[in-house]
Amino acid sequence: MTQPLPRRLLAEFVGSAFLAALVIGSGIAAQNLSPNEVGLELFENAAATGAGLFAIILMFGAVSGGHFNPVVSFVDASFGGMRWRDAAAYAPAQVFGCITGAVVANAMFAKALVSISTKHRATSPHVFSEVIATLGLMLVIFSLTRTRRGAAAPAAVGAYIAAAYFYTSSTSFANPAISIGRVFSDTFAGIAPSSVPGFIAAQIVGGLAAIALLRVLYPGVTPAEAAEVMLPHSDGQPAERRVTNS
Repeated sequence: MTQPLPRRLLAEFVGSAFLAALVIGSGIAAQNLSPNEVGLELFENAAATGAGLFAIILMFGAVSGGHFNPVVSFVDASFGGMRWRDAAAYAPAQVFGCITGAVVANAMFAKALVSISTKHRATSPHVFSEVIATLGLMLVIFSLTRTRRGAAAPAAVGAYIAAAYFYTSSTSFANPAISIGRVFSDTFAGIAPSSVPGFIAAQIVGGLAAIALLRVLYPGVTPAEAAEVMLPHSDGQPAERRVTNS
């Protein structure tokens, strides 16, 4: 049975907050534990993010799907897995959740609650990397759904993001909400505000490319299948037929 929209929005908000807290918090911890060892710092950050993302999706996936990412929500809506208006409602919950998580991470490490990042990342290779990172993430999620292996999504997404920290020059943000949230921490994982528009534009392009490629690779994606992203959290009915309390 589909959960009421307010409950799903709460799950997306809290899950997104945990996501930002683990990305930013593990970055701060990595700098403290391995100063001046950038490769080791990145490895520690990637490992914590991958493992934590796996756990967070398991925690909240059965309620909201465990998206924590507006691109996931809108790609899901494009396949009929959720209503467009619900996807639009998910986005601010995800963004404000990530901002909250950034503040929490700063507080846990005795940093200023809000510190605007000065780390500029929007070079052409970085922006192109975000297209590829987002495309790959969507392919992982929706190919598993199409082949009825959705239960593997939490582990697969965590593994993909951890790997993408290293195979992309941008360290794979692949998420507009986390891109905005990371602005609010001038630490290892931060991103300068001026870099965010380019990253978000690239992530949208990656999402659109994924929709096109998925329709070719998996032409039989049904709304019922799309509704199981990331974890089964609905009655499997197409979005237009589902009755909710929203």
